[in-house]
Amino acid sequence: MKKYINKITKALTIAVVVFGAHSCGDAYLEDVQVYNIDSENYFNSESDYYDALVGAYDLLQSTYVNAILGEIASDNTLCGGESATDVIGWQQIDDMVHTPVNSNLRDVWNWMYAGVSRTNFIMEFQDKTDFEGREALIAETRFLRAYYYFELVKWFGPVPLKESRFQIGDETSIPRSPVADVYALIEKDLQYAVANLTYTAPQAGRATKGSAQALLGKAYLYQEKYGEATTVFDNLIEMGPYDLVEDYEMLWEAEGENSIEAVFEVQYTDVEGAGFDCLQCSEGNVAIGFSGIRNYTGPLFSSGFSFNVPTQESYDAFEDADLRKDIAILDIDAWAAQEGATFGTGYEHTGYFNRKYIPRKRSSEAAGDLNLTNPGNYRAIRFADVLLMAAEAYNTGGISDTKAQEYLNRVRRRAYGVDDNSVDITDSGSNLTSAIARERRLELMGEGHRFFDLVRTGDGSRIPGFVEGKHNIFPIPIEEIQFANGNWSQNPNY
Repeated sequence: MKKYINKITKALTIAVVVFGAHSCGDAYLEDVQVYNIDSENYFNSESDYYDALVGAYDLLQSTYVNAILGEIASDNTLCGGESATDVIGWQQIDDMVHTPVNSNLRDVWNWMYAGVSRTNFIMEFQDKTDFEGREALIAETRFLRAYYYFELVKWFGPVPLKESRFQIGDETSIPRSPVADVYALIEKDLQYAVANLTYTAPQAGRATKGSAQALLGKAYLYQEKYGEATTVFDNLIEMGPYDLVEDYEMLWEAEGENSIEAVFEVQYTDVEGAGFDCLQCSEGNVAIGFSGIRNYTGPLFSSGFSFNVPTQESYDAFEDADLRKDIAILDIDAWAAQEGATFGTGYEHTGYFNRKYIPRKRSSEAAGDLNLTNPGNYRAIRFADVLLMAAEAYNTGGISDTKAQEYLNRVRRRAYGVDDNSVDITDSGSNLTSAIARERRLELMGEGHRFFDLVRTGDGSRIPGFVEGKHNIFPIPIEEIQFANGNWSQNPNY
């Protein structure tokens, strides 16, 4: 599903009203109103369901903002950009001074709820028309709903929960559901997906049994259900078709997309243009252009907006023998000296860039604003991540440090390019817990997981400006509180 189908996003928007949110602004909604398909009379054929599923997948591309902010909000990177007011909402999140009046947090809320509503639209009519493979299509739908709700609950905590389409006025009557209730629906959806999907996707980028197992295990881990997590992860690790790729550097180039390590990837392409008036409409990975080197000329890479710049401490966290060091983080001064490249500097310039997700040289087929339409899939769930989550569950849950060491060291051996036990961790207990957390940071550097890992493990104080009990979750956008007319209270201390 590299390229999504525009006509169905128009049809679906008729049915998508999420507390005032929609996909591409008022002009887009006005355009939809002349589209003549009645949503109540849709879903009369397999192709109708498939097109609706494409529409549900489409919102995954807007998760570029979730990924880049997961780094900027953490201790891994600084916001960067051109100046202290460049994308002010990101700057505020970086400095931990964000408030409910933050358009970028509202984007996360709106776009994830748009995804929920598109999946709920399918679910509401799931039994209308029967066809071969319907159970698998519904399983994909439920995986996507779980994915969007998981993003919402980890960003905002208690959120409004509904299993059918949201309607205007729901915000004044539907409460914010407790976190446990949101996770209960996530678990139910993913258990169905595990039972009704196979490990082979019909198209690259579509959910599989493995995708559902990995996200289910992650949901258990976030809830500290360690026994359930280890059971799901073990089944995935032992029965699934996944493995670590041998070459970590190749993993981040075009040939590394949808590899044997890919448990779930968000698909992006650069053959359809986009603009700043509708970033979520881009078929390209917007985060890549924003993370690029400012005013760059030279080999391999191309220019960007110099956001999301790794800190010196992040670079120094890697040992020199760790092969990931200069693959995860680009030392621009060393690179320029080696390759004869030139570059400019932006705000909060550190000399480092997130090499995994910065623009590469482009094909002649690239379209639109090249800063907004970069190819480069988001590796949302990698097999290395699964191994480290399994290690954490075994260790933190007090189940088996031996098993935790096995999974941890499998990742470390790839990182150091060895096939023996020379870099193995043999610690146990709390020392092993620290080793796993450190390995997660290094292995997943630049991939958008760091903030949430710190918060859920009680290490939020590592983030400059972080206030425990406040910054663990983000504020509900002020517009949503106002729409709710007293039905929802704001998150604590905002």
